[in-house]
Amino acid sequence: MSNERLLVVEDDEDILQLLTFTLESAGFDVLAASDGRSGLELAMREQPEMVILDLMLPGMSGLDVCKELKRLPATAETPVIMLTARGEEVDRIVGLELGADDYVVKPFSPRELVLRIKAVLKRGAPASAPEPEERTRWQVKGLSLDLEAHRVEIDGEETQLTATEFKLLSELVRNRGRVRTRDQLLNTVWGYEFEGYARTVDTHVRRLRQKIGDYAAYVETIRGVGYRFRE
Repeated sequence: MSNERLLVVEDDEDILQLLTFTLESAGFDVLAASDGRSGLELAMREQPEMVILDLMLPGMSGLDVCKELKRLPATAETPVIMLTARGEEVDRIVGLELGADDYVVKPFSPRELVLRIKAVLKRGAPASAPEPEERTRWQVKGLSLDLEAHRVEIDGEETQLTATEFKLLSELVRNRGRVRTRDQLLNTVWGYEFEGYARTVDTHVRRLRQKIGDYAAYVETIRGVGYRFRE
């Protein structure tokens, strides 16, 4: 059984009850809030392992909550999964740009949501002991990647990446010189296969490029296929 504590911010009482029941049945401890402002305050006070955040909230929108969570040092590394309506693609992309790790479209399958949550939490978990032949440190000029320490340095200065961004960068670097398709990245980084979410990969790559600065040019776009970290 899991003992991770999750915060659900959702203003629809029926959906909130469904989420609470589903997540508690899966072994999680659940905190709940029904508006953005109280959800943000609860996240700051209780420091949950993840926030499941509806976009359409009264008072303070889910996008604003996500922006604040990623701005504040205490919650900047807390994973966020957004709950969105089917027609809110633009808002989903904005949410990913702000630092959300993933999103689930309503109406959603409770089983799918639990799988997504476990996949995101796994990205941020400490790495297991590597096999003797497995390489754990990579250096590309001034870009340093330490898989065991979960640490990235740019020209000697540590750069803060989310768990998803770190796993995306490590997947590209470990396969440097080889093209990784969007489907491959979805499977290895996000931990599942599904259709229609290729924009998720593109948005995270764009955000990753912004964070690695001068080394962004090493992450090449292979038009119509995917991405490659060049030699």
